[in-house]
Amino acid sequence: MQTERITFQGHSGDTLAARLDLPDGPVRASAIFAHCFTCSKDIPAARRIAARLAMQGIAVLRFDFTGLGHSEGEFANTHFTSNVADLRCAADYLANREMPPKLLIGHSLGGAAVIKVAPDIKGLRAVVTIGAPFEPAHVSNNFGAKLDEIKENGIATVTLAGRDFMIRKDFLDDISTASLQSSLAHLGAALLVLHAPRDATVGIENASEIFLAARHPKSFVTLDDADHLITDEADATYAADIIATWSSRYTGDAKAADASSVPTGVVRVSEHDLAGFRQDIFIGGRHQLLADEPVEVGGMDTGPTPYEFLSAGLGACTAMTIRLYARRKAIQLTHVAIDVRHDRDHRKDCEDCDKSTRKIDRFRRTVRLQGDLSDDQKAALLRIADKCPVHRTLVETSAVETTLEE
Repeated sequence: MQTERITFQGHSGDTLAARLDLPDGPVRASAIFAHCFTCSKDIPAARRIAARLAMQGIAVLRFDFTGLGHSEGEFANTHFTSNVADLRCAADYLANREMPPKLLIGHSLGGAAVIKVAPDIKGLRAVVTIGAPFEPAHVSNNFGAKLDEIKENGIATVTLAGRDFMIRKDFLDDISTASLQSSLAHLGAALLVLHAPRDATVGIENASEIFLAARHPKSFVTLDDADHLITDEADATYAADIIATWSSRYTGDAKAADASSVPTGVVRVSEHDLAGFRQDIFIGGRHQLLADEPVEVGGMDTGPTPYEFLSAGLGACTAMTIRLYARRKAIQLTHVAIDVRHDRDHRKDCEDCDKSTRKIDRFRRTVRLQGDLSDDQKAALLRIADKCPVHRTLVETSAVETTLEE
């Protein structure tokens, strides 16, 4: 991943600090990430999600709203409406770089902001919210006893996550009148709602309200045990992978063909782009997969390599064969797992063979068996592994016939 440190002008003319995370290979879509209330572009969730998306070909612009992080301006003079205006400026920046955003991602109050701005972004195809409130006014729950002071004096210092922020009455007035209802009804883009049921900051009921107010296409995915700030790296990775997969259908990354257009019995592999190695795999009438190569050899690691698919086929077939044998022989096998490693070692392969019999590819297969099994049963199950049809195809002579379609 490449990261550019950039700046652009915000809604009030102040300079906003940003990072543009770019894929090492081709850019298949551009996105903007809007951070949570009083957070910054550099919080772990934003960094991790942006980095993971960049690995999958999505360029992500994350920036500090006016008065936050490394951006200029006074936070006390900002509000929800100004955040929305800053998002428009970010979209304009990307458009001027000839990579207009097709995807908006908003975390917490940033999620409400991307919903609000979405109908104004030309060419936008998809919107994602993460732990977002249905009403921007929800954020005032963080102010506690300071609410009365803000209303009486027009301003007060509020401590949030150990930091002090000046909150003006104008901010309260702005969020109290801000509504997402109309924007959700006229989003003009597909919507994905990500929310954790145990979110103690923004309750799961907000996700329900957002989802119900939006029109199709819309999707909801639970983040299970994640906290509001998505502090666990595994949760951030999961969220990013869901976003990348889901958004590909709407950002123009998905090919027009799909599995249902391929005849039964045919596996069709179609080159995805000219620059990388990614291949779209359509398995007649049922399944769609991706194949790719690692970044270090010029791919983008968006899917398994061809040899990993081959190893997976060997492992899956081995496990199925062992299970079928155990059923037929009433062997108490409670679980089977197969590890397959593929490598090439010409010198070792050829120490005990001549040129006519040497094999340059080696598949190392490790079988794990669980259950109340005798030594004889284990030996029998291990022997049957070699009867796996894919194993026999690999070790016996195969013929591959190639023709050119007219």
